[in-house]
Amino acid sequence: MASRLTRTIATAVAGLALVTAPTAVAHAVPAQQDSDAPILIGHRGAAGTAPENTVAAFKDGRASGADFFEIDVQLSADGVPFLFHDNTPARTTNVEEVFPGRENDPITSFTWAELQQLDAGSYFGEKYVGERIPHLDAAAEVATVKTGVYIEIKSPVNSPGIEQVVADELRTDRKWAQLVAADKIQVIGFDEASNRRFAEIAPEIELQQLTSVVPARAVVESWATFADSVGTNYRTLTEQNVADVKGAGLILGVYTVNSPEAVQYSLDLGVDAVTTDFPIQNERFLKGQAVFPGAGVEIADSINNPAGDDVQPENGEYVLLRNTSTASVDVSGAIIRDAANNILSVGDGYVLAPGAELRVYTGPGTNSPEAYYNGGTASVLNNGGDSVALWIGPRLQDVFAN
Repeated sequence: MASRLTRTIATAVAGLALVTAPTAVAHAVPAQQDSDAPILIGHRGAAGTAPENTVAAFKDGRASGADFFEIDVQLSADGVPFLFHDNTPARTTNVEEVFPGRENDPITSFTWAELQQLDAGSYFGEKYVGERIPHLDAAAEVATVKTGVYIEIKSPVNSPGIEQVVADELRTDRKWAQLVAADKIQVIGFDEASNRRFAEIAPEIELQQLTSVVPARAVVESWATFADSVGTNYRTLTEQNVADVKGAGLILGVYTVNSPEAVQYSLDLGVDAVTTDFPIQNERFLKGQAVFPGAGVEIADSINNPAGDDVQPENGEYVLLRNTSTASVDVSGAIIRDAANNILSVGDGYVLAPGAELRVYTGPGTNSPEAYYNGGTASVLNNGGDSVALWIGPRLQDVFAN
């Protein structure tokens, strides 16, 4: 099946070369320039800088100048298409306050009226108190012919009939129809059966098969009968995977690529599209601009899987901060946030001299000028590979991916 993508795709390298995993290096100008830049997609809007799947995140995604922002659609108990990622409301809403005892209920068991009573922004910060779970159509109101929308059909087993609902919305809503006509809509999903159903219902809509690991070439070729592209985890991608996807005539995208180094790593492999929680910052990177203007502190490393237990007294997992500026920087109150919104913080009285480093531990220990302990009892850093972002006050200082 030939791809319906109208944008010209150019890969970063003429041939596929063996590359190594990204490491923390100075943010350099990328190998690709504007004429052959990848398609850039803001993940869940722009989940690194605003509460995911909210209008605030969609606006950040649009402001970045990205080609698309991505959303997750599910159906409420009364059949309304709404935007939310998780299967339960516990992580990103105040459900415990509004509906005590229902925090682990399926998000699709709530009616649309009940969903509208939940605060979906305050978990990310006070600035976003009052952000609501949006209707599907809210994304169309933010999107433009420059920044379109990737619509992920999330957990379709929990939303029977969602393929038809989404297709009908795209065809009958004026704004959605305009975006479809401008080739600024793509439907994506992990569930192959759901994707095949959607392809039969709406063959005119571009479709992407998501997968955590690219399967054998024969499977990829079978996907080409109904899909236009493949999206996969960049951490598992190999040069053979790239060859198999492109050999099947499909466009190749990767997720969730958060640091500039990880973006460059993906481009060097030859991917066509990059999905990121930080579209504003990675759009700057792709343009050769300063990614974190004026930042003085970087994340030098993230030790996710140390020897022994991940959390142990005086030791265990930690994030390493380094002052790369020529002036002392007060990092008191700084937070380190991962992609799942787990947070490590820095206590009062920490001022880093030029070149100084600070280890920020998850677990308990004795604080010192070189180490701060959060006193946690369980690990928060993902041993399979994580990205963490450093905030000092309202300012994003750095993003690190390992």
